[in-house]
Amino acid sequence: MTADFFISALVTMLVIVDPLGIVPIFVSLTAGLPIAARRQVAVRASVIAFAILCGATLIGSWLLDKLGIGMPAFRIAGGLLLFSIASEMVFGVRIVRKSHEVEAALDEHVRNIAAFPLAIPLMAGPGAITAAILLAGRAGDDAIRLGSLIGVIAIVVVSCLLAFLVGARLAKLLGVTGNVVLERLLGVILAALAVQFVIDGVRAAWT
Repeated sequence: MTADFFISALVTMLVIVDPLGIVPIFVSLTAGLPIAARRQVAVRASVIAFAILCGATLIGSWLLDKLGIGMPAFRIAGGLLLFSIASEMVFGVRIVRKSHEVEAALDEHVRNIAAFPLAIPLMAGPGAITAAILLAGRAGDDAIRLGSLIGVIAIVVVSCLLAFLVGARLAKLLGVTGNVVLERLLGVILAALAVQFVIDGVRAAWT
């Protein structure tokens, strides 16, 4: 039944994407940005993640086959890129944002972190993309099921957006010192997550 498929897909995508779980990382990555810029990052990341997951649903399997790219390679690449961001967070090698900073530089930073690592691989990571491709396979040629899967993706992305907007308020409450401590702590956690991505990719490649 379509209702069963919808519920199954919704639970699967919510568990894999984990909107609440990536809020602390959003808070850390956007530390020091004005509230308006934080909102811009949240909205832009959500739109990009939605587009990626919808693309994975509709043409993901076909595209990966044509390019000769396996999911293990995708996991390893995502893990290595994510680790580079984590190292910057831990050692404080980040762009220093001051009130007199050029607006263009701030806009570029907003676009960059919205696309990576927020949209991919945190929101639309290997797990979420794989799940979208597998669920699309279960839907087959049923237009109603495919439509419901896209609806599920929209619900999950909106959940992330709402969680990010709440997270922006949390960052304001933490203050400068709290955000610095949180950034270092979450950098270590993000590094561990990146290494896990690589381990999963290597393990999948050898099995």
